[in-house]
Amino acid sequence: MQGTEMLLPLAFSFALTVSIMPIFIGYFKMRRYGQTTREEGPLWHEVKSGTPTMGGLVFVVSAALITIGIAAWKEVLNYTTLTLLFTLLFFALIGFLDDFIIIFKKQNEGLKSKQKFIAQLVGSAIFVLLFSISGAEPLITLPIFGAVDNWIVFALFAIIWITGFSNAVNLTDGLDGLVAGTASIAYGAYAYIAYIQGQTEVLLFCLTIIGGLIGFFIYNKKPAKIFMGDVGSLALGASLAVVALMLRLEWSLLIIGLVFVIETASVILQVSSFKLRGKRIFKMSPIHHHFEMSGWSEWRVVITFWLIGLVAAIIGLMLFV
Repeated sequence: MQGTEMLLPLAFSFALTVSIMPIFIGYFKMRRYGQTTREEGPLWHEVKSGTPTMGGLVFVVSAALITIGIAAWKEVLNYTTLTLLFTLLFFALIGFLDDFIIIFKKQNEGLKSKQKFIAQLVGSAIFVLLFSISGAEPLITLPIFGAVDNWIVFALFAIIWITGFSNAVNLTDGLDGLVAGTASIAYGAYAYIAYIQGQTEVLLFCLTIIGGLIGFFIYNKKPAKIFMGDVGSLALGASLAVVALMLRLEWSLLIIGLVFVIETASVILQVSSFKLRGKRIFKMSPIHHHFEMSGWSEWRVVITFWLIGLVAAIIGLMLFV
């Protein structure tokens, strides 16, 4: 995929998302299906209650349709493309079921954490199976051991990696535009790497995701007209991990996805500290809420995290390309 051809998946995914989103928002408002803010969340977030959610469904479906269409046109609708699409749609389905139970069934809780975790493990395991069927080698680079070519090691690593980053992006999705921006930056970095490596399928996939996210951001920027919900965040995180695995740069995600790593680490540290010492490290976790409670405006937090994500992505490209 060369030159102006790369604009097509981005532009088509953007256009489809922007076209469908107003209809989606209108339907949710008409039926009064909206987000319920967490009781333990910042008090000033209560004004967001009632805002339509599950907007991730629109950009996920848009990206999937455009990927299929252009992949067929470019004759790259192969195992690699289908594996990427499977990951995106399977984890979107997990998030959809979670959101659906809360929003449409009017329940305070969606899928139980154990149910969601098991579903994520299953999705990750199926990815490994599809990856093996494609004939790809199970290469993983491990500290001390170096490159390891072993299916058991690859499977264990991939399952942990995909499930972990699926949850990491989900934890980050707490402020208007935060994940739309940070995920676009991360996918942009991997799109560049895919282009350099000549991996057309991965490049195409990343570009359609970016186009969908930019279209979604128009409606998700503060004050958000819609949230992405778990249907979007779980799919984005899992797919990002799979992209890194397919590019054979799995460890690069710790840097390129630094914002997601920090958000997850803040939750782990907060919970661990409270259980072991009875004290909290942050005013609230994930850490974006800590800065809000320290007096930062929502926009200041979001833009700061975008900049951190951008700098981290540039450093990641310098180190791994």
